[in-house]
This record gives sequence, C-alpha cells and structure tokens, in this order.
Amino acid sequence: METPYPGIDEDDMGGMTDRGRILRDAWAFGLMPETETGAGWTRKRFEDLWARVEQEWQRYDFRVANLPDEVRARFERIQAEALAAARAAGWDPDGDLADEAD
Repeated sequence: METPYPGIDEDDMGGMTDRGRILRDAWAFGLMPETETGAGWTRKRFEDLWARVEQEWQRYDFRVANLPDEVRARFERIQAEALAAARAAGWDPDGDLADEAD
C-alpha cells in the first residue's frame, strides 16, 4: 500500500523533492493556494497536478524569464522562501547531489 505524502512542510530535504517542486510550481501558477501542503496526497494526485503544472510551463517554453511579471515574482518569492527554509532545516544541496552520484 502506498504511503501518503506527509506534506511539503514535513517533506524530506526541507521540501526540495520532486513533489515539493510540483507543489511550489502549482502555487506560483495559482493552481492552488499556498496553504495547500499536499499532506495525505497519493502519487496519482501528484501526477494529475504535474500534468497541469507542465501545461502551464509549456505556455512559457519552460523558462522563468518568459513568465508574466506577476507569476515570475511569485515564483521567485516562493523559491527563495523554500530555499531559506530548507537550508534552515539542514538541507545541503551539495551533500544531496554527492549522495545521488554515489
């Protein structure tokens, strides 16, 4: 049986996972409120959300620079807040990359 997602605030690596990224992108595009953590979600629900997020990215050729000013500002704010929170929680991007290479 699949273990439900714990929520971005309880996610591994301070939310710096694929599921965390999908949620942050959905927030940036206004597909859901930033209060939605995804807690209890299944893989299928994330796949459905990813399809919607990917459609939004396609509209802008998958480039942050192509986002409308309001969306880009929201995206950059969300990412900056997520990076700061993840680092404060002990996330080490260099360490995580080294772990993946092993």
